[in-house]
Amino acid sequence: MQETFGSHQERPVHPVLMMQELNETVTIGATVPTGFELTSAEEIKEKLEATARINKDRGKIYFDITSDKLSKLHNLRSVDHLFVVVDQYDNYQFKGTKEEEQVDLQELAAKLSWTSALEIWKMNISLKKKKGRRKGTYSKKSDHSGNVSTKCTSETVPSDPTSLSEDLEALQVTNQTDVSHPESGPQTEKLSGDQEALPLKFRVTCNRAGDNHCFSSNDAARDFGGAVQDLFHWKPDMTKFDIEVLLNIHNVEVVIGIALTEVSLHRRNISHFGPTTLRPTLAYGMLRLCKPQPSDVILDPMCGSGVIPLEGAIEWPNSFFLAGDNNGIAINRTVNNVKHLLKNRPPVERSSSGLPLDIIQWDLCNLSVRSSSVDIIITDMPFGKRMGSRKKNWELYPLCLREMARVCKPDTGRAVLLTQDKKCFTKAILQMGELWRRSHTAWVNVGGLRAGVFVLQRTGLVFGTTSGDVKKPRKEMESPQEAMEDKSL
Repeated sequence: MQETFGSHQERPVHPVLMMQELNETVTIGATVPTGFELTSAEEIKEKLEATARINKDRGKIYFDITSDKLSKLHNLRSVDHLFVVVDQYDNYQFKGTKEEEQVDLQELAAKLSWTSALEIWKMNISLKKKKGRRKGTYSKKSDHSGNVSTKCTSETVPSDPTSLSEDLEALQVTNQTDVSHPESGPQTEKLSGDQEALPLKFRVTCNRAGDNHCFSSNDAARDFGGAVQDLFHWKPDMTKFDIEVLLNIHNVEVVIGIALTEVSLHRRNISHFGPTTLRPTLAYGMLRLCKPQPSDVILDPMCGSGVIPLEGAIEWPNSFFLAGDNNGIAINRTVNNVKHLLKNRPPVERSSSGLPLDIIQWDLCNLSVRSSSVDIIITDMPFGKRMGSRKKNWELYPLCLREMARVCKPDTGRAVLLTQDKKCFTKAILQMGELWRRSHTAWVNVGGLRAGVFVLQRTGLVFGTTSGDVKKPRKEMESPQEAMEDKSL
């Protein structure tokens, strides 16, 4: 038995209307910054009214939504990649040998029910075309890792709903419900009119974790991909693909999905990158930890490329953001990123006042900000690897925490600080214990490094009345043993 989508001869139905009529529940998977799974789950609950399940494979979450909420998916700020789940196995029984597993993966593709996932993929494509038409450009192809290959102008996108619907229906997808008749399996892409039928281009990406597998990721992608090609008659293409099939294997858990994002969402809004530019998804997670409120003054004293204040100004426009750095090149990058964002925003989102954001070049340890005037301080501190050094951090961290305590409001003020130099930061917090109290720490993955996001609460003591207010020379900050340890770094 075959079920065919888009092959009827009636008047085309607009894709969004079709999506609302179906109102089918599907499972969506998302990759998120490792360590911020709970933060992403909170955003999904808030914006999609869905309950996310945190996967045992860190950095992945799953949630169920109805298809009419598909258009809201790409508004999520905390996720890197999105995919629709074709099927998943919590305890997949892998075979004992590589040859047996090769046959098993080849047979797996024909056992899956692809219909719902492919329909969601088609709807997602239609939504992207509509968005691209509004902006004037449309991103055509890209690597799932975030490497964009080509773009096309809006002239290639249908200019009216009927043409858009016809273009969507040209992708004729069938589902094999009876695996005993492989000839009735999914077919190729069909072009409207008298044009010759052309197959979709695809690739299979395997993400594998675990030691008890008798095959490599490349082996699994090749064997499963070959079966997908036989089933759908698609054409493999590793770079300029139309559809990406995901095979995620974590120990005995197997999830098969279809990618809904081409370029990772963590690359948004940034056009000018620095050597340590923070991922916007990570910046958004840090901002959610400090729970910004309307009228809050939020400060990033080491803004780098401006990722944190940009994310904040977009998501919390009723707060005001101050961004600064002691490096003139970093300030220029931030200014250029703001200009890029304003230039590329849809006209309906533009305002004459721009963003609630001001950019200043200053001395990190002598900020040009009034005492007790800032509600939240949030920044990515130098790790001492690509920028600065661990030796300098021993002096910089206490001085920065002291200056942050001066400008932050006593009792109600808070700070969210990211650093991989945990030892130095812990020492600095101990020195400033009268001014700052650590309330929470989230451990995240930043470029392969395990870093800490430290949430601090400003104590009620007025600045200028504690021993931590006094600037001490570095030799008084460290014991001789600590100085020896510092030299060995």
